[in-house]
Amino acid sequence: MRFVLTGLAVAVLTACAAPAHDTQSPNTTPSRSAMTQGAAQYDQRFEQLADAAWQYHSAQRHPADGLLDISPEALANRHATRLDYYQQLQAIDAAQLSAQNQINLHMIQYALANAIDEYEFNAHLMPITNEFGFHSALASLPNQAGTRNAQQLEQYLQQLRAIPDYFAQQKAYMREGIETGMTQPAVVLAGLTDGILAYVTPDPRDSVFYRPFQQRPRHVSEAEFAELEMEAQTLIATTVNVAYQDFYDFMRDEYMPNARQTIAAVDLPHGERYYANRAKHYTTTDLSPAQIHQIGLDEVARIRQEMAAVIAETGFDGSFADFTDYLRTDPKFYAETAEELLKEASFIAKRADAELPALFKLLPRQPYGVTEVPAEIAPNYTTGRYSGARRDDQAGFYWVNTYALDRRPLYELEALTLHEAVPGHHLQIALANEMTDVPDYRRNTYISAFGEGWGLYAEYLGLEMGFYTDPYSNFGRLSFEMWRAARLVVDTGMHTMGWSRDRAVEFMASNTALSMHNVNTEIDRYISWPGQALAYKLGEIQIRELRAEAEQRLGEDFDIREFHHQVLQHGSIPLHMLEDNLRQYIEQAAG
Repeated sequence: MRFVLTGLAVAVLTACAAPAHDTQSPNTTPSRSAMTQGAAQYDQRFEQLADAAWQYHSAQRHPADGLLDISPEALANRHATRLDYYQQLQAIDAAQLSAQNQINLHMIQYALANAIDEYEFNAHLMPITNEFGFHSALASLPNQAGTRNAQQLEQYLQQLRAIPDYFAQQKAYMREGIETGMTQPAVVLAGLTDGILAYVTPDPRDSVFYRPFQQRPRHVSEAEFAELEMEAQTLIATTVNVAYQDFYDFMRDEYMPNARQTIAAVDLPHGERYYANRAKHYTTTDLSPAQIHQIGLDEVARIRQEMAAVIAETGFDGSFADFTDYLRTDPKFYAETAEELLKEASFIAKRADAELPALFKLLPRQPYGVTEVPAEIAPNYTTGRYSGARRDDQAGFYWVNTYALDRRPLYELEALTLHEAVPGHHLQIALANEMTDVPDYRRNTYISAFGEGWGLYAEYLGLEMGFYTDPYSNFGRLSFEMWRAARLVVDTGMHTMGWSRDRAVEFMASNTALSMHNVNTEIDRYISWPGQALAYKLGEIQIRELRAEAEQRLGEDFDIREFHHQVLQHGSIPLHMLEDNLRQYIEQAAG
């Protein structure tokens, strides 16, 4: 039925693309109303096709019951279906669509193309990074689970029952990865096994998977809930714990000893094409690795000059290395307790909230909270991250890593908070989720170059919001910006230019004030997640360049609130579409 439906949609689209003719008078020019009607039909048929493609794509990622079937047959079938939808979408003439549907076309293609590319490059053979993987992704199941009635709780239990088979399928792919050379480098896997064991709890009630049963729903009787809760405890003890223990054994005894010894993505099967594909996906540009590398070097040199000026402002007597060593080792720059760190982050976030009306015309309805990174993943996790809401009855969360407090400097906390909370990720993502009159794939597709570029731009906005008045905090901001510039250098260097891990660590450590723990964690992240680190600086550069152009063209008529509205109003979009939209806005505003 699907092939008939989508084939029909394209057939109608093709028919709509042809000039309209009066059958009685072949030489008559079509009326304006007929042309308008034809355009509307073209848009309508595109929307039907795109919605069908997204519904299929989403259903495959989030099954109603159990866990996703990732057998070879299931993956092949999904790939064939997505490819069929993608090819049909490619046949559409974007010029005949409305302005909104031109964006919609690109977004649905972007979502499908990534799934298609990852399958064709066998990314499913490598389902883990240094900090994350399918095993930790499953820990989000309790937060996604419905808990309003017995049926929803039973659906959640069905997911727990499916965990062993799901792990078995993943391990089979990882064994195939060992045979074909598609593995993570051994050097980035140290410590990962500790995170796996964190999910094995002697008392099932201490497990993250027990959370949906911590409180009885009002519409479930005590007897029925007691039965469901006992089943949950039994499944966690005899099914979930065993699956995670077996995966730990597999990683320790089989995968890690056979993981590859090189770090470059180009050493993977079809490695050069794979890295180029990932770079294009994450940056939405056609820049080559060499071009990106040079942009990074230029930015590093520029930011170092600004850093030198801030060091002089502090009156510190010593070299750049002496100063960063001072920042990394003096206890006054570090919180003594996790609670202190979380309170400081929360205070900064609340101060930022108060500055938003002066910079933004539209603010999201959805609130956000501040919490610690889950303990199971914290040791190998980045310093902070935004975790969006799974449902409309939940808040978003700004995660702060409270593991190893002596490696979480306070002078970086203002920049981190502005990036992950507001005006960074929470503001942008929540506004995108609350867009009206757009399809779901516009709300739910995240383009790293835009989102991470906006996050880094949000750090810069802190200067205008009254932050970074302390020179050490301002150095922390510059260190964060340098961190993103250095990423362009080390990511391309390690994956395409023969850089060793030690060389990348030294480059990052000698140009930023990141703690050495963060430096090592971040370098391992770039090794295990090729190309993703390129998104941040390239996106931020584009936004700041377009803002400078708008300020120059519009002069005293430049309105920062309107500019930000123009940037954010379409959600997460590719950089070339952002550029086109903002240039059109500038031309119209300039009159």
